[in-house]
Amino acid sequence: MTAFPARAPISGRCRRLLCGAGALALLADLGGCAVGPNFHHPSAPATQFAQAGRPTRTDSTAGADGQAQTFHPGADIPARWWELFHSPALDRLVRHALANSPDLEAARHALRVAQENRAAQAGVLYPNISASFNPARFKTSRTYSPVPNSNRWLYTVHTAQLNISYQADIWGGLRRGIEASGAQRDAERYQLEAAYLTLTGELVQAAIAYAALRAQVDTVQDVISSQRQILESATRQIALGQMSDADLAQQRAQLAQDEATLVPLRQQLSQQHDQIAALAGDMPDAPTPDFTLDGFTLPQDLPVSLPARLIDQRPDVKVAEAGWHAACAQVGVAIANRLPNLQLSAQPGLAAASIGQMFVPGYGQWMVAGMLSQPLFQGGQLMHQERAARAQYEQAAAEYRSAVVAAVQDVTDSLNAVSADATALVADSEAERAATRGLNIARARLAYGDASRVDMLLATQTTLQARVTLAQARAARLSDTAGLFQSLGGGWWNRHDAPPAHGGWPP
Repeated sequence: MTAFPARAPISGRCRRLLCGAGALALLADLGGCAVGPNFHHPSAPATQFAQAGRPTRTDSTAGADGQAQTFHPGADIPARWWELFHSPALDRLVRHALANSPDLEAARHALRVAQENRAAQAGVLYPNISASFNPARFKTSRTYSPVPNSNRWLYTVHTAQLNISYQADIWGGLRRGIEASGAQRDAERYQLEAAYLTLTGELVQAAIAYAALRAQVDTVQDVISSQRQILESATRQIALGQMSDADLAQQRAQLAQDEATLVPLRQQLSQQHDQIAALAGDMPDAPTPDFTLDGFTLPQDLPVSLPARLIDQRPDVKVAEAGWHAACAQVGVAIANRLPNLQLSAQPGLAAASIGQMFVPGYGQWMVAGMLSQPLFQGGQLMHQERAARAQYEQAAAEYRSAVVAAVQDVTDSLNAVSADATALVADSEAERAATRGLNIARARLAYGDASRVDMLLATQTTLQARVTLAQARAARLSDTAGLFQSLGGGWWNRHDAPPAHGGWPP
């Protein structure tokens, strides 16, 4: 028979250590679970853009003035998408606004707050340890026996103590709270990207609107200058008896009417200047770049994201997803609050009559305790809190679906607008050329006495309206092109000046 060595006896200290290790292993095993639903990244919607706005790689918008745009489904969007308009003034304005915008700065600080709150929330998984030192002077009544070992009625006690407490996360409620805090941090991260996209998009739109108003003001001023020359000629002809007073009065009325249209246009131009200054974080007295429509180059190649990628590119959809995630985690927190809770605590310390005795063995004291608690009756408070958390979860899910629907609609509308703008610009360009030819013919006929002043006024007015409409059409095409980039998310995932969110960049 093979002899086995005798098992060595386990000492009391080792037995206590093994028991403690077993208890910690049991708590770790129990802490591996977490009550409540687990959140998963939503799947992409099984949808396509509307037929009118469903581009293919060969689709092109109608060309006007030699400019045609081609859709490229699946193409990526650059982070600095506004540079595709090739306007140095716009680039300088956007860079200045990104560095000075108070709204963007506020969004950055909001993200820092959320990040620090998430880091602070993680502390609940660790023991809480605090230290205290309490020197106290006592006097005991002679009715009682003397309390200290010195048998004196008057004595001093110096107490130094550590307070250690630990809440075992048996049901994962604490981790669900950390998860909710992390989702709120992600929401602030995407709010920052939304603020970035909103600022850059509004700046581009404001610059284009400023250029369109400037073109309209210049057109009206040119027409007014021409009408003043005609009025001076008509005045001389009145003196020679070659024109009636009625024709002269009609000419003056038309001039006054056109001058009146110039006032609101200049007011709108000033307001647009103020808006650009506000977006850039400046005061209204700051100079505004002199934007013109000719200073913008229409982007020829337009990237179009697929609906499956849109949910990962739109900051507003990502904010809604993070809110849904936070609400999901709060359900777990509410469930865990209704289950038993284990609280461990320890208080090692020293108590001595003098400071010197605190460094002498024998004056130590300690207390170790564990408390298991179970809510029994709170008037239905915990039950209703869980129901509220579940209802909020369903609300957040519905809000996410609404954000996805709105995002797909926004892109579809932008695609339709870009296509319609190109067609409208072709028609408006042809109308402007025809009106200009008509005006030139009317001037020649007037010079040879073959046309009346009324014919000249009508041709001038038609040309004015055609030029204003053409300027508006050019601005609309530029504006809707910028709106398409903005509706697709603006390429924020390609930025290198911002850390990625907790959930990572879109694929």
